[in-house]
Amino acid sequence: MLGRTYDNEVCSIARSLEIVGERWSLLIIRNALFAGVTRFGDFQKRLGVATNVLTTRLESLVASGIMTRESASGGAEYHLTDKGRDLRGVLVAFTDWGDRWEAPGGRPIIYRHDDCDGEVHSGLECTACDRVPEVVTASKGPGMPDEKWAHRAD
Repeated sequence: MLGRTYDNEVCSIARSLEIVGERWSLLIIRNALFAGVTRFGDFQKRLGVATNVLTTRLESLVASGIMTRESASGGAEYHLTDKGRDLRGVLVAFTDWGDRWEAPGGRPIIYRHDDCDGEVHSGLECTACDRVPEVVTASKGPGMPDEKWAHRAD
């Protein structure tokens, strides 16, 4: 069984997975971002997730700073923080990938820009030449210890 942390990894993907990689987490965030869901019962009704699992996921998202929990009449409300709203691009990228590879009946959701109604997609472009690269390589960043980089698999 996989653990919940990736202690031996010096990798932003691994650190991100520790926070949002559990089943249901990104779907909770999706509902908060794109459907405006804030209440426990509404998350449960839309997702059909067990209440104990939803409770655990929401508590985890609050503990990690992705959501806040606020008292409201009729129960608590969960709101995305800036950290949570910054996952918008990740969800659009997952959607684009899923639309290409896992949507045999066609795209189930289309994201649109509220200001002009244009479609929104994820993009990968080079900051130096503005082109979409066919090949992307990883290089050592300032947060990578030399000893970890020296032992990476090529």
